[in-house]
Amino acid sequence: MAAPCAVVGHVIPGLPDAERLMAKYAGDAARELGRGVARATRRTSGTSRVGYDGVFALLFINFALFAMDHWFAIGAVKTLYLNHARPTWWQFVTSTFCHANWAHLSSNIFFLYIFGKLVEEEEGAFGVWMSYIVTGVGANVASWLLLPKSVGGVLGIGGAATVSLGASGAVFGLFAVSVLVKLKFNWRRILEVVILGQFVVDRFLTEAKMVAAAGSGVGAGNVNHVAHLGGAIAGVLLIFFLSRLVPS
Repeated sequence: MAAPCAVVGHVIPGLPDAERLMAKYAGDAARELGRGVARATRRTSGTSRVGYDGVFALLFINFALFAMDHWFAIGAVKTLYLNHARPTWWQFVTSTFCHANWAHLSSNIFFLYIFGKLVEEEEGAFGVWMSYIVTGVGANVASWLLLPKSVGGVLGIGGAATVSLGASGAVFGLFAVSVLVKLKFNWRRILEVVILGQFVVDRFLTEAKMVAAAGSGVGAGNVNHVAHLGGAIAGVLLIFFLSRLVPS
């Protein structure tokens, strides 16, 4: 979820990453611009090593909001959860940074760290941020459309509002993006895709079975399988549309 403005200003990736991302997907003319930007960046920094600033910024915000919510009991953090009965537009973003408990957070940040780094290696900090936000929002939209708006009550009256929170939808999006951005025709990349791809496909099929078995899309332990599938599909669509950008 969103951090205070001062923090976001510190961590939102810079223009060079955006230009390199456009260069990859927008054709030859933009690609030449990207090469120039990359050369200039290397000359300025003296190194081409990936620092993973984007991933660590995402991890920091997830940790910070968890601490504010559960350790310091700052009630305002709960307004960042996605309220299915009365959603606000920003909750579709902010809920991806909030977690219900430590087990929820720790499992998500492990996969965020692993697959976020894979995406950042290819697309830079801007790319991993865009992937996280777009796929997280996609996961939340799917949840809001498909899950009940409230639970309990009689004839929909007096029930408790359904809320969604957690990074897992965005993480499933990163699963998909991390495989698709490595689709290049050399043996190392093919091997990476085979190794990562079988994991991602297995997770996707498992989630699909869970949705079918649960009926409502929410399984044991209130796991939101709809969000997982929605995030993965959003990741595929993100790369599909970016790959079809053409230079103006």
